[in-house]
Amino acid sequence: MDKSFSLKDQLFNRPKISQLAHEIHGVYPSFSRDKFIDQVVGRFPELELKQRISWIAESLNNFLPNDFCHAIDILLNALPPECDPELTDDDFGDFIYAPYSEFVVKKGCTSDHLTQSLAALRTITTRFSAEDAIRYFINAFPDQTMDALSEWASDPHYHIRRLASEGTRPKLPWSPKIKIDPLRPLPILDRLFSDRTRYVTRSVANHLNDLSKTHPEVVVDRLGQWHKSRKQAPKEMAFMSRHALRTLVKQGNSAAIVFLGVSPTPQITLSGFQIVTPVVTMGEAVVFQCAITAKATERLIVDYVMYFQSKTGTLSNKKVYKWKQLDLTDGATAWIEKRHPLRANMSTRTLYPGPHRIELVINGTVMGCQDFDVIRNA
Repeated sequence: MDKSFSLKDQLFNRPKISQLAHEIHGVYPSFSRDKFIDQVVGRFPELELKQRISWIAESLNNFLPNDFCHAIDILLNALPPECDPELTDDDFGDFIYAPYSEFVVKKGCTSDHLTQSLAALRTITTRFSAEDAIRYFINAFPDQTMDALSEWASDPHYHIRRLASEGTRPKLPWSPKIKIDPLRPLPILDRLFSDRTRYVTRSVANHLNDLSKTHPEVVVDRLGQWHKSRKQAPKEMAFMSRHALRTLVKQGNSAAIVFLGVSPTPQITLSGFQIVTPVVTMGEAVVFQCAITAKATERLIVDYVMYFQSKTGTLSNKKVYKWKQLDLTDGATAWIEKRHPLRANMSTRTLYPGPHRIELVINGTVMGCQDFDVIRNA
């Protein structure tokens, strides 16, 4: 990756802010385009990504009418056409409209404006997901918001249906926690699991994966009910099940493993598990491989655990990664190899030099372990 790449600058920059300003000015001629652009962009160097969203929303408040109803009408009228409702996936929208949802939270999360605010988020989410914003309304007005989301689960537009699942996820990354019972959204998922769009079903699976961290038995049971209903295509149901149970499989949960049609004690022989690159320079990749021979027909889920060097010099940081799914007949052998990049500027963790470790996990059981060293660039 180019070290000069900056996601916050890619998503929020002067051309993007100019785009917003011109769209708003087109429906509200009193909007001071140039002053708004200069004010917003002027603080960008000191702000991170989410701070930029908040700052843009605050700046909109300074340049739009004080009356929330009037202001939100202007923003909604300034929106571009909604994301194509005929698509089924890969159309997340434009991040530049995230501040509009933030504006609704800042100005409209009140009992007086609740109806209009929820309607606004429903509209905005068809341009960019309002999954973060809706969580503030769930916490402030749980009954009214959950009623709205339940209704939206049947909406013709798949972005709105997805919001009903994504916005209620128990552990949505980078978003505020919600205070409702984590089982409360299950009736919404019962309506959405049979959706014909991957954008929605992936969200449902991610939602169940979140729930599996606190209610594993509920997740396995619900998937079983959905499977028996035959309301979803078998291939899509299989995808959802794998995706929803991925954390439980990594944890070696026997119920999840059996549900996926694999054995927690597969009849296999492992050979040649080795790290091809025992010394890895930061920025390069660790390469490892192994051979798996089946003694009976087996379905295998192959993962690996990476143990990272911590700042204090211990292997206390670890993460589980997906590797391969295999269907082997009796006597068949599969040779597999993996390249895992070790970037010095990873966004999720700091990479330190020193010993590291890889554990090979098959069907939830640790089958082997190998160490390697990470060194800095010369």
